[in-house]
Order: sequence, then structure tokens, then C-alpha cells
Amino acid sequence: MASDDRWPARLRLELAWFSGQAALRSRGAGAILRFAHVRPRRRGRFQPLGQHEITPQFLDRAIRALKQWKYDFLGMDEVCRRAVTLPEKRRFVALTFDGATKDLINFAYPVLSRHAVPFTIYVPTAFPDGVGEAWWLALERMIARESRISLIMDNQEQRFTITDNAEKQAVFSYLEGWLRSLPPADLSAAIADLCTRYRIDLAALSREASMDWEDLTKLAADPLVTIGSATVNYPVLANMKDAAALREMTMGKAVAEAAFRREVRHLAFPFGDRSSFRRSHVVMAEEAGFASAVSTIPGIVDAEGRTNLRALPRISWDGRIQSLRRMRVLMSGVAFAPVKPTGSARS
Repeated sequence: MASDDRWPARLRLELAWFSGQAALRSRGAGAILRFAHVRPRRRGRFQPLGQHEITPQFLDRAIRALKQWKYDFLGMDEVCRRAVTLPEKRRFVALTFDGATKDLINFAYPVLSRHAVPFTIYVPTAFPDGVGEAWWLALERMIARESRISLIMDNQEQRFTITDNAEKQAVFSYLEGWLRSLPPADLSAAIADLCTRYRIDLAALSREASMDWEDLTKLAADPLVTIGSATVNYPVLANMKDAAALREMTMGKAVAEAAFRREVRHLAFPFGDRSSFRRSHVVMAEEAGFASAVSTIPGIVDAEGRTNLRALPRISWDGRIQSLRRMRVLMSGVAFAPVKPTGSARS
């Protein structure tokens, strides 16, 4: 199982901590942390999306620790400046949140406000509009509830029997990977078919999980909040033609700017791993007018223009690593090999 595969990585982080590397060999200008969900623990054994969650209590502990470690908390505008100037004495951390989910305003924002730290939200504009499709939530709910799943895959009917938690986890991983491999129109058709078969109201589920424009307007009024874009529909850009991918970027930016009446300068590539976007999308981010674009590829940000501002790495912080020791090692950069630049870093 995937949890067993993570043991070597966890062991390396622990060894780095106990050997003192995190304190002695910190490199880079700083790090961008990425959070998906911050909310109280949910009940139930089958929670494949739970690995992307942390509790509000852990967020509080993490911020306290970062303050104790003397990190400067920055918004993304200042991250861009630090990334192209000479290194400063103190390293920085930027807190970023993907997806504009309801738990951000309900559970994370009170913690962030109490600590008075800046943070960035990346908004996929279809979701506050009430038309986004959080297909991953529908898939989780469906598999949690059913003991058999059937669907059309590659023009053939496929059936899965899922009687225990291990089988549910395996089927979720398989179907999630398959759905993510589809072009947006095919993905939408496939999840609509599944939701019809198993009586899942995808529209209601998506609206319930997402902030609306009123929520986002409240956050946007806070001077510590930076609003970024995560396109319109949060698609896997690598599954789209270039013109459609560029349109997702430019329309997401335009809608957010109209809603908040301010320039939106920062982009998050949807999903953001190496399979979800290409080098051409990095170029498109610049063409669309973004000063930065973040991925979910792990790493730290170097100074003096050595990290491409439109392919910025982020450290995903979630339920898979609930350890401040490991967090400090990751933040130090010693766990990551230096990343070669993929183009000009300057705006």
C-alpha cells in the first residue's frame, strides 16, 4: 500500500533531523507551503481524501513553530521579489491554499487571523459561481457508500467489487487516476454517468464544499490576503489543447479581477504535479500576465533568479506528514536536490 511506500522518505527526514542537517545546511531563500484542507477530523475508515487534510490545531502548531524558527511570513508579491534579489539573512515562508474550499473560511481563517500572518488563496472561479465540478468528492462518497461499482471505461462496462477498506482504497486510486487522465469533456461525462447511476448530486456536493463570492469578498477585504487564480474549472491542463489551456488561464484571471476589482497576479496550476502541466503552460502563464505560477512539485525557492517564477515549487503540507520535525527538515531544503532553472525568472 502507499503508506508503506512512504516509510523510506519518512526515515530520510528523521535521519536528517537527528543528524542536524536541517539546522546546519539550510539553503535557498525560503519555501512555499501548500494546504488543501484544514478542518476537524472526520469519522469513518474510508477517507482517501483525508490524507490531504490537517486539523486547525496542527495549523496553529505549525505557524507557532515557524515563528519560533524565525521565518518571515510573506505574500506572493514579496516572494517574487525575494526570489530575484540577493539572499536575505532570514528565510521566508509563504502559506498558500488551493481550491477556495469552505473549510478555509470556517476553520483555517480564524487561526490565520489570530496569528496575523499573510496567506494566498488560489480560486478556480467556476466553484464560487456554483458550476464547478468537485468530481473527487463525488468519487469518494460513491465508493464509501457502495459495495459494487460499474461504469463505462474505454467504451466497455467495467465492474468492481469493493467489500472492505483496502479494496475501496485501491479502486478509488485507480478510478481517480483514470479520471484525471481524461480530457475535461470526457471526465465530465464519465463522472455525470457515475453520479446518475449512484444517485450523487454532484452540483450540490460541489457547492456545499466551496466558498461563494460573499465568502471570498470577506477574505479579499483583509489586507493580509492575496487572491490568486486557479483557472476557471480546475482542469488538468496537460489533457487540453494549448488554446483551451490558455483560455482557462486568461478567463480565470479576468473573472477574478472583475469580481475583486483588483489585479490578480498569481496562478496555481490545477493539481500541479509533473503530469498535470507542461513546459508550454509555464510560458502561457507569462503570456496571460501572471507574475508567478506555483506547482505542487516539492522544493524550495532560491534567490537571485535561480528559480523560475512561473514554475515555483511548493511543499504540500497535509495529513501524510504530521510532524514538526519533518516539517523543519523539508523547510530547510536539505531533502530536495537543487532544481535547474527552466527559463527566465524575472517578471
